[in-house]
Amino acid sequence: MNSAERILTALDHKEADRIPFDLGGTHTTGMNVHTYRALLGYLGIEDEVKITNLSSQLADIGDQLRDLWKVDTKGVFPRSPSTWKLKIEEDGDYLSYYDEWGIKWMMPKEGGHYYDMREHPLEGCTIEDLDKFPWPNPRDPGRIAGLRDEAIKAKESGRAVLMAGTIGNGFLHTGNWLEGYEDFFSDLAGDPDKACKLMDKVLELKLAYWDMVLDEVGDLVHIVCELDDLGTQGGPLISPAMYRRLIKPRQQELFSFIKKKAPHVKIFYHSCGSVYHFIGDLIEAGVDILNPVQVAAADMDTKRLKKEFGNDVVFWGGGVDTQRVLPYGTPQEVRDEVKRRIDDLAPGGGFVFATVHNIQGDVPPENIVAMWETLQEYGRY
Repeated sequence: MNSAERILTALDHKEADRIPFDLGGTHTTGMNVHTYRALLGYLGIEDEVKITNLSSQLADIGDQLRDLWKVDTKGVFPRSPSTWKLKIEEDGDYLSYYDEWGIKWMMPKEGGHYYDMREHPLEGCTIEDLDKFPWPNPRDPGRIAGLRDEAIKAKESGRAVLMAGTIGNGFLHTGNWLEGYEDFFSDLAGDPDKACKLMDKVLELKLAYWDMVLDEVGDLVHIVCELDDLGTQGGPLISPAMYRRLIKPRQQELFSFIKKKAPHVKIFYHSCGSVYHFIGDLIEAGVDILNPVQVAAADMDTKRLKKEFGNDVVFWGGGVDTQRVLPYGTPQEVRDEVKRRIDDLAPGGGFVFATVHNIQGDVPPENIVAMWETLQEYGRY
């Protein structure tokens, strides 16, 4: 059984020869570049270190580690549009840049692990301003330059291939990023016409983007990734009723389009936080895979999730808590945590082992190795 077969078996809710493992197949299952360099040094691996996601400062997991650790996935990521060029500038004690949406991002020069948003281009906007905003071109050919060749190479490796990037973020998050959280949440409650107009524009961009991308690589990829953070540590960001009224119909249209365009693909959906109250709706909307399974958030007990939703959605993540255990626990605590999550999520298939979101820059190599060794020892059916 090769890696692609192993992943597809898990996605079919069956037990493979072992639990599939993802590291770096998406921008939410990767590793901060600082930790990646430390891990390579700890393992005695000499390899060029590249950054695959600027804002999160994620490392591109190299082939040496991917092969050594039997990683079952390979992500292919869209390129930058030809009309936008990255320009990182010094900004006092920070480095900063503007992305293609006009959002400003900043990271401390000293000790910075990732970039944070500092300016929202539609903050304080009116509904009329949405018509004048310079929206990105979802069909810019630069986004897919060289993508097919990369996808062919990924598929020839025998690994499961993920189309691991979209345009923007989700409907809720793109609104938050463009207007700022306070403004967009206020619009959802008090000016839904404006909020819906913005989200309809996001939907229009996403439909055009996936139409182009799936024409290019739809026959080569197994999984496509979409995202939208719906939860906080303590509960939902918006009420389930508001989600069903304003977000879910747009998700259904998007996911239906993707599956009509490429019927064989599975939809990987990322949402941080406490999303228990949305999972049934996400399944109805067309989600096949849930990530990152934030086990430390409210109502995200893995045994309960598996019992209630394990027949209908694949859990991709949840393999180890990254808020406390992985960065601050002992190697033995990491081993115990990995065993617990495998016991809860693996039986019957429908589970791909990955950490809860990206491995951050403060995680000791010993703990990452303890995680991986435990998966090798304990992750067989």
